[in-house]
Amino acid sequence: MRLSRPSCPLQRAGAQVAMAGETVLSRRPGTSRVSYEVLSEADLEEPRPAPLPPSSVLTLVCCSFPPRCSASTAKSLLFRFLPFLRWLPRYPIKDWLLGDIISGFSVGIMHLPQGLAYALLAGLPPVTGLYSSFYPVFLYFFFGTSRHNSVGPFAVISVMIGSVTDSLVPSEDFLESVNSTNVTMVNEARRDAARVELVATLTILVGVFQVALGLLQFGFVVTYLSDPLVRGYTTAASVHVLISQLKYVFGISLGEHSGPLSLFTTFIEICQKLPKTNVGTLVTAIIAMVAIFIVKELNHKFSAKLPMPIPIELITIIVSTGISYGVNLNSKFGISVVGHIPSGLKPPMAPNIKYFGQVVGNAFAIAVVGYAICISLGKIFALKHGYKVDSNQELIALGLSNFLGGFFQCFAISCSMSRSLVQESTGGNSQVAGVIASLVILVTILKIGELFRDLPKAILAAIIIVNLKGMFKQFADFRTLWKSNRVDLMVWIVTFVATLLLNLDLGLGVSVAFALLTVVFQTQLPHYSILGHISDTDIYRDVVEYKQAQEVPGVKIFHSSSTIYFANAELYSEALKKKSGTNVDRLIEKKKKALKKLKKRQKQAEKEKAKRQKVLPRAATIRALCPAPPLSSGVGCHGNPRGLLGTAPAAGWGACSGWPTLRSLGLPVPDFHTVILDFSPVNFVDTVSIKILKNVRKRLGEQRRRPPATLQKASQMPHWGRWD
Repeated sequence: MRLSRPSCPLQRAGAQVAMAGETVLSRRPGTSRVSYEVLSEADLEEPRPAPLPPSSVLTLVCCSFPPRCSASTAKSLLFRFLPFLRWLPRYPIKDWLLGDIISGFSVGIMHLPQGLAYALLAGLPPVTGLYSSFYPVFLYFFFGTSRHNSVGPFAVISVMIGSVTDSLVPSEDFLESVNSTNVTMVNEARRDAARVELVATLTILVGVFQVALGLLQFGFVVTYLSDPLVRGYTTAASVHVLISQLKYVFGISLGEHSGPLSLFTTFIEICQKLPKTNVGTLVTAIIAMVAIFIVKELNHKFSAKLPMPIPIELITIIVSTGISYGVNLNSKFGISVVGHIPSGLKPPMAPNIKYFGQVVGNAFAIAVVGYAICISLGKIFALKHGYKVDSNQELIALGLSNFLGGFFQCFAISCSMSRSLVQESTGGNSQVAGVIASLVILVTILKIGELFRDLPKAILAAIIIVNLKGMFKQFADFRTLWKSNRVDLMVWIVTFVATLLLNLDLGLGVSVAFALLTVVFQTQLPHYSILGHISDTDIYRDVVEYKQAQEVPGVKIFHSSSTIYFANAELYSEALKKKSGTNVDRLIEKKKKALKKLKKRQKQAEKEKAKRQKVLPRAATIRALCPAPPLSSGVGCHGNPRGLLGTAPAAGWGACSGWPTLRSLGLPVPDFHTVILDFSPVNFVDTVSIKILKNVRKRLGEQRRRPPATLQKASQMPHWGRWD
């Protein structure tokens, strides 16, 4: 096993340790030389042409906007920010068009019920869900790079928006008396208008964040959202979605709660009002959920045989709307319905700037979460179908879809896994499927939307709850992570609990902070071990975990599973003392005390002899007090192999072969003569680590006239790593 040393100048101290150990880590334990060449520090540091500096934000931005303007540069930028110009001229009409049309109609049929339902989830009029299923989907065609992502309303984003509308524009602010009586009712028209204005402003701000991050090449920001974190967060968000829809399932009215613990407050209020359940609403919701669930399972089971999934959600909406209109469920049974859905498109509206300061934190959280979900799905499909997704361009595409959609009363969108899977399974090959889906929604907005005014809200709640099945399956992560990685399990649990307790915005911040802390703790508390040699191999393993691993006689090979930096440098030093079995500091302290006593005794003896004899050779006195051990002992005048922890004579004492050793002083002698620090996992060393390594060298060679050879350059080591 050959220990490679890092090339960073800050790592020289540790690297020299590894170089020193080259000759000790040979094929057979106990040997001290090897046949291959060992390079010196000067050989390794010969100058070579400097590579280009690594990309930084500044250089990437400069490359994105080069100073010179030419036709080729303008074309490159245009193709980069409008990817459809690159692939659309090469679009294989015969091979892809039919599949994209079928896929577009299938996804468009799903957009209709989900748009209505997710608008309800966001606390907005249902028509805004149709707008959010049209404008952003159509815009993504021009800017997106994923062929199979189905952008549009998504449950997690909708519930995050709903928490903002409930807290900033509560229904209590729009209570009005009825006919000058004490009875008050919510003016839904005024409330909905205020909420649409708030959410449009929020969506525009979300788009601004996403476009800015994309232009600054900050697509990597989602790397801080690990997979366990995202799955724990979306699972907790699904619980929020479920609780928020129970009021439509039971047909009860609730107060609006926001902030920490609002989920539990809402659930307690639901339990208190269960006796007031509208039985007709509950029966409607249960029948719809059972029907949708059964057909979805059949779609999944017979997906290979069906040309396209049965659009059970659309069928449920059409049938329930017809029944509600024919039986008049609203007036006879008190079942709440969607109400008026205006036809046609609305003119653009400017954002309300006064809301910017109130929603900036929520906007950033929605921007990051929406992009994380979108890019993760995009990369899955890209890997499966063999094309590339540009993460930064996806961020720009999603941001522009949100930014421009916000002016047309849309709410923030992301990607839906259920729609994306349908788009892929029904033959979708490109973003053309998204255009077809948006045209289906456009026809609905212009001509068909007003027909759904008698649609029961319980049906939309049933659609939302059944679509949460995939997220609830993520509870199975608990067993998987328990077996594979307990740290990731802790991240999942903390994310889930924090999101439930603190709501979606604060829960995300706490989750990211905890995930980063786990990284710090894992590097601060790594696994330390002493490596041993496995006979007849070049392999070195932990002597505690592997029975075949045996320590090289007289050599301690110290290994850390993490890099060395300021947070764990002191722990590294302490672990080295513990694993080596020798407390160097205490041993040096005892040796100093013994030498001090010895010196004091010598001075007393010199004074006594000076009285009796004026001239007495000083060397004779030293030999009398400190006789040299016999040469046959094999330990030399230092009493231990090559003088580990031995000290040179103090000034004025003179050099002699009988200088006191640990053994002659009655102190324990370490059973090793060489320490090798395995730096294979080290990728950087800071100044604190350098100081700690220097201190280790100093303590192991305390009071020596020259530093121990192990921390010198390989070319300057006459005894190849032994502590001479």
